[in-house]
Amino acid sequence: MAMSAGNDDGEPMMEMNTTPLIDVMLVLLIMFIITIPIQTHAVKIDLPQSSTNDAPMVDPVKNKVAIDAAGIITWNGSPIDLLTLRQYLQQSLRLPVEPELQFQPNAQTRYVTVDEVLAEIKRAGVTKLGFVGNEQYGNF
Repeated sequence: MAMSAGNDDGEPMMEMNTTPLIDVMLVLLIMFIITIPIQTHAVKIDLPQSSTNDAPMVDPVKNKVAIDAAGIITWNGSPIDLLTLRQYLQQSLRLPVEPELQFQPNAQTRYVTVDEVLAEIKRAGVTKLGFVGNEQYGNF
């Protein structure tokens, strides 16, 4: 708090101490800010709906085949079976430039499942194959 000792001539102080007034005003301002409801603006837009009938397309640049711990095979994130994998591999080989195929099995996947998928890839005749996520096998 600001204090003034005054003058030595014995006259009363004519200055008002504004520090408490500013403190009260700041407290009131904070109370008003807290009590004001947050404005929620909702913008209604129509987003395109994905249909479940659309099969994932073959990417002309890079495709990813992954196998999770339960043995579920995915093509670019969509679950597929071995027959569908064979069809996608054939589609990718018909493109003018063969896309890169990235293969990422989970470390907990059974070897039989990985072997079946690799056999399908070999039968299809894929020449651009890369293994992704090999660092997960460093602990074995």
